[in-house]
Amino acid sequence: MKVCFQVHVSGTVQGVFFRASAQQQAIELGISGYARNLADGDVELMVCGEPENVEKMIEWLKQGPPNAKVEQIQTKQVHLQEFNHFSIG
Repeated sequence: MKVCFQVHVSGTVQGVFFRASAQQQAIELGISGYARNLADGDVELMVCGEPENVEKMIEWLKQGPPNAKVEQIQTKQVHLQEFNHFSIG
């Protein structure tokens, strides 16, 4: 059974290929959803997929790509949503 989590990542997460790296990680894990920059410099993601893969994705988001500096991550499980792929907004 698939699950969806809304994830809010704070820190140095814009201008460091965070969204593109997250998209690549999501594709590898079979995760659908999106990543988008927020006006305050944070990144919001929706990650949907098999629970074990969503957990792996969330663990990856706690570190991000090499140039990112993740300071805080907030996760909230939300109602299952259907996405055909993982997009960058």
